[in-house]
Parts: sequence; C-alpha cells; structure tokens
Amino acid sequence: MSKSGTIRVGIGGWTFEPWRGHFFPADLKQKDELNYASRQLKVIEVNGTYYSTQKPAVFAKWAADVPDGFVFSLKATRYTTNRRVLAEAWESMEKFLSSGISELGDHLGPLLWQFAPTKRFEPDDFEAFLKLLPEKQDGLKLRHVVEVRHDSFKVPEFVALLEKYGVAPVCAEHFDYPMIADVTADFVYTRLQKGSDNIPTCYPEPELKDWAKRLETWAEGKVPDDLPLIDKDRKVKVEPRDVFAFMIHEGKVNAPHGAIALQKRVDK
Repeated sequence: MSKSGTIRVGIGGWTFEPWRGHFFPADLKQKDELNYASRQLKVIEVNGTYYSTQKPAVFAKWAADVPDGFVFSLKATRYTTNRRVLAEAWESMEKFLSSGISELGDHLGPLLWQFAPTKRFEPDDFEAFLKLLPEKQDGLKLRHVVEVRHDSFKVPEFVALLEKYGVAPVCAEHFDYPMIADVTADFVYTRLQKGSDNIPTCYPEPELKDWAKRLETWAEGKVPDDLPLIDKDRKVKVEPRDVFAFMIHEGKVNAPHGAIALQKRVDK
C-alpha cells in the first residue's frame, strides 16, 4: 500500500486571453490549449459546467485531448446549489449528473458543489442535500466536495455531517470566505485564492513552501498543524489521501506558473 496519496495541482479552466503568449506559446492555436495545458498540469477545475449544461460529445472530446493520469474537477450546476430548499435539488442534480460527465471516464475528478456566500447552514436541509449525492454515475465512482462561504458553517455539526456522508469541504484560502481545513473524506480539496499578478509564481516562494508541506501532510493521511480546524478534538484516521490544489481567481495571470512551481515542490 502506498504511503502517500496522489497530489495534483492545477488551475481554473484553460481559456484565458492573458495566458496566450505567457503560459501558452504565442503560436499555439486556441483549439490546442487544453492539449497543452493538460501536459503541464495534472488537474483543471472546470467552471463552465456551473453556468451551462455540456453535451456528452464535449466531455468525450475533453477526455480524448488529455494524457493518462490527468483529471478534470467539474463545478456542478448552479441550479442545484442556488436554491432556498436544498432538499428539492434532485431534479437539477440528476440533469447535471446525466449530462455526459461519465464520458470523462478515468479523467473525472471531484465534483464541486459551490454555495452562495449568503447561504447559511441549516443542518436538516443540508443533510437532505448530502443524502441526494450519489456514489456512482453510470458505474463510475463519484467524489463530492462542497464549497460553503458563510461563517454559519463553522460548527462541528457541519463537519460531522460531511464525515458521515464522505464528502470533503473546500479548504479555501480566501480574503473573505471561511477556511475549513477539517478532513472528512478520502481526499482533500483546496483552492488557493490569495495569489498576485505581480508575483511570477502567483504565490511567493515562502508560501509555496508552506503549502507544499501541507499538501504532503494531507497526502500522507495526516492533518497540517498550522491551519484552523472547526472541530479541533475530532480524530482523523491516518490513511493515504489524494489531494487536489488549485491556484485560482486572484493572481490568475500567473496561476499556471504557480501551479507548476507548487507541483514541482511536491514531486521532488
């Protein structure tokens, strides 16, 4: 048994004009950008699936364009999470899950369910949502992660619910939203959102070093001792975990270079 899970560091999307001639070679055709990006990085978080439904042929094309070992994290449809009563989300959830995501096959990574900053924690309703999340789609195992952005979720009851259903929280490093670094699933998902366009590697070297250590700690099945936990007394089983980390939002111009730099640190 491996002593450590797989660490994948990536970015959000692959279509961004400032990357042309900066991350992408100046002479690279736009249709080849995914092919190129997937060979520099190990994971990409897709934002377009949050806003619109894709067709099976689109997912199949993405899968054919990337190398073995590369995965996509898909941001699930907003119509599921942007609602007052989450218990009533099944119809939109099923529409997203059956839209062709299984065409990605082994390239399918975690499904990210993102909630509005105004969405408060209502234990019964949130548990009803977690109950809706299926373990498989077309025979393909699914991994679910939730990004909650309201301080009302910073309670042990929320962490306990995630653990009960094997769902991971986004560990978000953000200027405004809460960080939830508690480990509740067999993988860890973090979004690093304090980068800068003025720093060639998005994050400064000392912070890359710190994050590399945290990613390695998670991959070994342990919990970093320098991140805040909601439930400090909760025991976490020590077992290898896959880790997904994204340079995203702030510092987007240099996010690919930052992701590559961070990946090199954990691959050493």
